[in-house]
Amino acid sequence: MKVGLFINTQFPEGYNLAERIPEMIAQVRAARAAGFASLWFPHHWLTHPLQMLQITPVMGYIAAHAQGMTIGPNILILPPLNPVHVAEEAATLDVLTGGNFILGVGLGYRQPEFDAFGISLKERASRFTESIALMRRLWTEDRVSHKGRFYTVNDIGISVKPVRPGGPPLYIAGQVEPSVRRAARIGDAWLIVNTSGLGKVAPLMQTYRAALREYGRIPIEFPITVECYVGPRHATAHEECRGPLEYKYSAYAAWGLQDRTTQGSFEDFARDRFIIGDKASVKEEIARYREALGVDHFIMRCQWPGLPQKQVLGSIERLGEIFA
Repeated sequence: MKVGLFINTQFPEGYNLAERIPEMIAQVRAARAAGFASLWFPHHWLTHPLQMLQITPVMGYIAAHAQGMTIGPNILILPPLNPVHVAEEAATLDVLTGGNFILGVGLGYRQPEFDAFGISLKERASRFTESIALMRRLWTEDRVSHKGRFYTVNDIGISVKPVRPGGPPLYIAGQVEPSVRRAARIGDAWLIVNTSGLGKVAPLMQTYRAALREYGRIPIEFPITVECYVGPRHATAHEECRGPLEYKYSAYAAWGLQDRTTQGSFEDFARDRFIIGDKASVKEEIARYREALGVDHFIMRCQWPGLPQKQVLGSIERLGEIFA
């Protein structure tokens, strides 16, 4: 069983982003020292007033400090982008990381992002599928000719081939049955994203495993992304991370992804959705998730906009002790 760290690249309005970069590097070093296997990065455009560093430059910068850790997007919004551009950048990141790059991709859902790129949301699934097929060819063939519904390549090859044979593994996110079946059919793993609660994921995992059998596929692993905070005391852990998590999920609600109503307590909302507590209770929750889903790679987001660096580093250190 592996543990990864989901790096926070989102910050409230008014924060000095330049001052956050050393904090991110400190988190990477803490995670590496604690035995974390991977680092993951979120992706969005047009998030004002929430500030957000863009994913590809950040991954390239962090790669110099990762020293053997796997890195990847969680998740890159693929349909608005040209797959040639994505294939070229992914190959470069694979070279920079010595073959330790995973390309996590998803459909996206925010209308303003698609409008800005002139791409229809209705086309996102078909664009996504064509992009995956074309990128795999670009990574493995010297010269490619492709004339599809959306993209055309005429007898030409990309500028650099990935180090990893076959190219970076493609982890495909999805929160509904068609997306999960697509992940089984054309992906190397289904990447469970951090807005999905256990009650939603459990039946989708059944769908995924059934689709794997149907298509005769064997995934590389079973990764899950979870909001996780490990405090020094169970009694105070929820209160310590409540504000930043509420801020983050209010943003999701404003973007139309996650319904966070004001009814009910934060603890009720967090139950079966976040893993929060002290080391003992978090270890029990990790075991419960593993038993319920069969997941073997926990990607933990330990920071949200506004959570102090001291608490983040403490949570990372305690997580490392749990997985040691």
